[in-house]
Amino acid sequence: MPTLSAGDTAPDFTLPTADGGTVSLAELRTGATSGVVVYFYPAAGTPGCTTQACDFRDSLAGLQASGYAVVGVSPDPQPALARFAEKEGLTFPLASDPEHEVAEAYGAWGEKKNYGRTYTGIIRSTVVVDPAGTVTLAQHNVKATGHVARLRRELGID
Repeated sequence: MPTLSAGDTAPDFTLPTADGGTVSLAELRTGATSGVVVYFYPAAGTPGCTTQACDFRDSLAGLQASGYAVVGVSPDPQPALARFAEKEGLTFPLASDPEHEVAEAYGAWGEKKNYGRTYTGIIRSTVVVDPAGTVTLAQHNVKATGHVARLRRELGID
């Protein structure tokens, strides 16, 4: 499966969100002076995904002050995302991609190995899209722990 790289045009998307609305990349781009951080995670409420989401939550003010919007995308259904957002106090959009069409378009869906088992699923990935719709940073197979801090450094926020 192809992955996005810096310089590629980011595929637009509109997905349902945890709060019952929708979110689109185009809308997020218009409100973000520096860009949009689109991160893909396997499952709401799991330890790694909770760590990553809470790191984004705790860094959100700094990211927003630097002109970035954040959206998390997973294959979870909307009710699971709503419970996750409420339990963890997440104030950025969580989008539901149950058919993994957006994840596939971003190269965040594919073969994974875990505890010796091979299966297909979300590849933990982060893609930063500038306001014009161009990918400025694409990271695949990222680790949940410490990822947001590394991302902030790479974006020049820290």
